[in-house]
Amino acid sequence: MSTSHTTEHSASQAPPRETTEGTVYTVTGGDWDEVVAAAAAADDERVIVNMGPQHPSTHGVLRLILEIDGETVNEARCGIGYLHTGIEKNLEYRTWTQGTTFVTRMDYLTPFFNETAYCLAVEKLLGIEEEVPDRATVIRVMLMELNRLSSHLVCIATGGMELGATTIMIYGFRDREMILDVYELITGLRMNHAYIRPGGLAQDLPPGAVDQVREFVKKMRRNLPEYDKLATGNPIFKGRMRDIGHLDLAGCMSLGITGPVLRSAGLPHDLRKAQPYCGYETYDFEVPTTDSCDAYGRFLIRLEEMRQSLRIVEQCLDRLEPGPVMVADRKIAWPAQLALGPDGLGNSLDHIKKIMGTSMEALIHHFKLVTEGFRVPPGQAYAAVESPKGELGVHAVSDGGTRPFRVHFRDPSFTNLQAVAAMCEGGQVADVIVAVASIDPVMGGVDR
Repeated sequence: MSTSHTTEHSASQAPPRETTEGTVYTVTGGDWDEVVAAAAAADDERVIVNMGPQHPSTHGVLRLILEIDGETVNEARCGIGYLHTGIEKNLEYRTWTQGTTFVTRMDYLTPFFNETAYCLAVEKLLGIEEEVPDRATVIRVMLMELNRLSSHLVCIATGGMELGATTIMIYGFRDREMILDVYELITGLRMNHAYIRPGGLAQDLPPGAVDQVREFVKKMRRNLPEYDKLATGNPIFKGRMRDIGHLDLAGCMSLGITGPVLRSAGLPHDLRKAQPYCGYETYDFEVPTTDSCDAYGRFLIRLEEMRQSLRIVEQCLDRLEPGPVMVADRKIAWPAQLALGPDGLGNSLDHIKKIMGTSMEALIHHFKLVTEGFRVPPGQAYAAVESPKGELGVHAVSDGGTRPFRVHFRDPSFTNLQAVAAMCEGGQVADVIVAVASIDPVMGGVDR
């Protein structure tokens, strides 16, 4: 403690001494003695350890700051921000349609959920929710459920790899590869699609897409039991996962946790049932839960959710009726007839000829729509979807212009990471890896 003025010192202080910064008093006695005594008595084994940001167990660029006493974790904190992309800020400098190319890159394992949530919010602001064609909505649901499968497969694969179960990792990425092939056929890309647009979709399903999805569903139904054989009944796997990363319902509710972590505490909360969107109330599926509150329960839930997603995908295929995939309003619908040319994927030559040959007004309007974008009435809207990790919400604000005034995402990975301390403190260092894997965070969504 230093001060520039002198005061009469009491018996509990050492004599003051003058320094260049003023008079310094050394305080002793009372609580200070207890603090010093406690520090002296503290075990030398108490160490602060950084797990990450490069550690493979941290699911991306996550830093875990652990205070450990021997092998026991006394305190666990998350350090985030290493993957900050400024996507939310960038949206303010792009048109509403261009925004889809940014949001798809946030949680890079769930691009279709990011795109759908964003587009639902924009469509609310435009007041065109009822005008989105049925075919576009069914395709959105189909792609989201395929995406739920691919996201859960990565979670199970990487989680297994971190526990030393390398066969699960190989199986998980093998099956995900089939889904990425479907994405590539439909959107032209394996990830970062920007395929779902405000008002509908970038383009219709290409020839052969329905057959390939049906073939995938058949193969996946054959492959799913392999995960049960490898892991579900495996005593080593169960022993490593059971009672690890424990978080009960009260803890989930107080921290705002959603998704499989919440459902592993016994609450069947799923936005597809609780606040249906995209016509989910018309699909037949179950919401799996367990009451184990641990990592093993979350694994079982994800496995069952994959089975339910296959059910929904089949229902989507049966519902696909011919029709448009973009709203009829030409002031919103960004025309895009894509074709694979020598220079890659772009507008087909026939489509360009049609636009340029129809009328000068049509050409001018197309030019303005692409360069300037459509205007969205002033207001704000919130839309939420049930992503594989939990509630993914979008709060979009418009000031009446051609670009968003503000877009903010409620990313489930960001919220769920709050549970790290509750799950890990009092446990072993090795169990931190299991707990984080059971949360399944993706740092692209956390840091956006």
